[in-house]
Amino acid sequence: MKQIVAHRVSRGAVTIWWLGQAGFIVKSPLGKVLALDPYLSNSCKGIGEQHDFRMDRQVPPPIAAKDLVGIDRYLITHSHQDHLDPETIGPYRKAGGRGPFVAPAEALEKLQSFGVPASETTMIWPNKTVTVGDLAIRATFAIPFGGDDLTHVGYLVFVTNGPTVYFTGDTAYHELLADAVAPHKPDVLAVVINGAFRNLGPAEAALLAKRLGVKRVIPCHHDLFLDNCQPPQMLHTNLKLQGMGDAYQLLEQGIPFTFSRK
Repeated sequence: MKQIVAHRVSRGAVTIWWLGQAGFIVKSPLGKVLALDPYLSNSCKGIGEQHDFRMDRQVPPPIAAKDLVGIDRYLITHSHQDHLDPETIGPYRKAGGRGPFVAPAEALEKLQSFGVPASETTMIWPNKTVTVGDLAIRATFAIPFGGDDLTHVGYLVFVTNGPTVYFTGDTAYHELLADAVAPHKPDVLAVVINGAFRNLGPAEAALLAKRLGVKRVIPCHHDLFLDNCQPPQMLHTNLKLQGMGDAYQLLEQGIPFTFSRK
């Protein structure tokens, strides 16, 4: 986290850190920092054992929740525990973190059940935009895993005079994903590829990338739980089939990736 705070982003660029699963940190040229779906505990292990899924994390988190300092917006795509984690939010708030949290309706309700006051939250829905400094954050359409949370969103993050990044969040494939996002011409796509859990699979993720015409494709949600794994190389293979093999960008957890339109 000290490296993130000290990191300087050049004009016209954006820097992204992958936290594992579908968690990311985003930093802008003006130093604004977003946290998106950080899962920095092992709380899902207990949930998995209840349903005979192996959800013990295979690698430790690159950042401790209590060290998530200097966050300008804490973005949540939906209420599932590997995206909205009480054991991440608890230490974060105990250390003084107050968001502000940006979340769709059912995730917002869960935040409130954790004791997060309404004054620290902002509700969002597809096509709604919030801004912070040189970043505009627009929620996008997503198709949920099941009926337990029907208010999933993804996020478009626009850097003023710089690139645009599309984080799909957990979603199945639908033509509306591209129809809603393509007019905004994203440069980078951070996409889930865990099709076994009804999300986009590698072939669908590559098709979405092709329809959007992005320059870089970052796979996520493929690494952390044994019963929810997908070799990311399969995305690379499918991007090659779409004529986009050079767009593949595999991130290492905690290692910065900077993208510039220049």
